[in-house]
Amino acid sequence: MEEIRKKRTGVLLIQLGTPDSPKLSDVKVYLKEFLNDPRVIDYPAFKRNLLVNGIIIPFRVKNSTKIYQELWDLSGGTSPLLTYSESKKKLLQERFKDEDVTVHLAMRYRNPSMDIVLEEMRRQNYDKIIILPLFPQYASASGGTAIEKAINIIRKWWVIPEISTVVDFYDHKDYIDAVVERTKEFDIKSYDRILFSYHGLPDQHVDKVYDDGLCEDQPCETELNNKNRFCYKAQCYATTRAIADKLGLTEDDYTVAFQSRLNKKWLTPFSDKVVEDWAKEGAKRILAFSPAFVADCLETIVEIGVEYHEDFQKLGGEIVQLVPSTNDHPRFIDCLEDLVRNRM
Repeated sequence: MEEIRKKRTGVLLIQLGTPDSPKLSDVKVYLKEFLNDPRVIDYPAFKRNLLVNGIIIPFRVKNSTKIYQELWDLSGGTSPLLTYSESKKKLLQERFKDEDVTVHLAMRYRNPSMDIVLEEMRRQNYDKIIILPLFPQYASASGGTAIEKAINIIRKWWVIPEISTVVDFYDHKDYIDAVVERTKEFDIKSYDRILFSYHGLPDQHVDKVYDDGLCEDQPCETELNNKNRFCYKAQCYATTRAIADKLGLTEDDYTVAFQSRLNKKWLTPFSDKVVEDWAKEGAKRILAFSPAFVADCLETIVEIGVEYHEDFQKLGGEIVQLVPSTNDHPRFIDCLEDLVRNRM
C-alpha cells in the first residue's frame, strides 16, 4: 500500500523591523526603507520622496540615532524587538517539534530580510505557507505592508503553494490573557490613572478603510461592526475593552490614546498630551499599557518608559510605569500556536 505523504507547512512570522545597529549609517538605511514605503507615508511618489529624503531623513536621523543608541543601552546592547522576535520563533517552533511545521522569522524592513527568508522557504518546497504578521490590530502601514511584500515575492515563484494569512488577532483570547498576565506584576489599584497607548496613524489611513464617509462618522470608540471591522482605531478600542473586562475596569477607569505622531492630523487623543494633562490635574502614578506592540521596542521602552516618565515627573508626577509587552510570555506563544493550528 502506498504511504501517504505528510504535508509540510512553513510559518512566516513578520515583524516591522529594526536598524542593524544604532550607528547613524544603519539607522539612516532603516529609516529610508521604512519611510519610503507608500503604505507608511501614502503620498504620491514625488511628494513622499521630497518629504522623506529631503526633509525627514536629513533633519531627524541624528536624533533618531541617539534614541536608538539609548534603546540599545537600556536593552543590553541589542535590539529588544529582534531579541524577542527570535525568542518567539524558537518557542513557537518547540510547540511543533514533532510535526512537519517549520517556523521562520523575517522583518518587513532590514534584517532578517524577507527576500532572503522567503527564498529559503521556496527552496523548502512547502505544501503550505502561513503568513503571520506580528501586529494584533490591522493597519495598512503594518500588517498590510508586511502581507503585501510577502505576496509580491511569492507571486513571482514558478510554483506557488497554498497560502494562508493572519490579518489580525486583536481580540484573541490568549493574546488578551498575555497582556493581563503582564499586569499581574503590578498593583493596579496603586495607580490613579491607566493609559492604553497605541501607535498612532494619520487620520487619512483609517479614513481609507471606508468606501464612503470618514472614521469619525463611525462608533469606533464603542463598537466593532461589519463596516469598521478593519479600522485600526476600532480594533484598538476593541482590544482595550477586552483587556479592561478581564481586569475588572470600567470605561471611567482608563483612557485610550495614540503615540508617535508626526503631525496634528493623526489619531487623537495624543498619549503625550494625555500624560501632560494628567500631571497638571495632580495625578501622581500612571500605569501605561502598549497593546499594539507584542515586543518591547523604541516606542515602549524609550518613548513611554523613559520620555513620558521624565516629562510626567517634571510636571509634578511620580511615575509612568510601563507594562511590558507580551514579548515571549507563554500565553502569547499559546496565541501564536492557536493561530497557526487554525490555518493548518
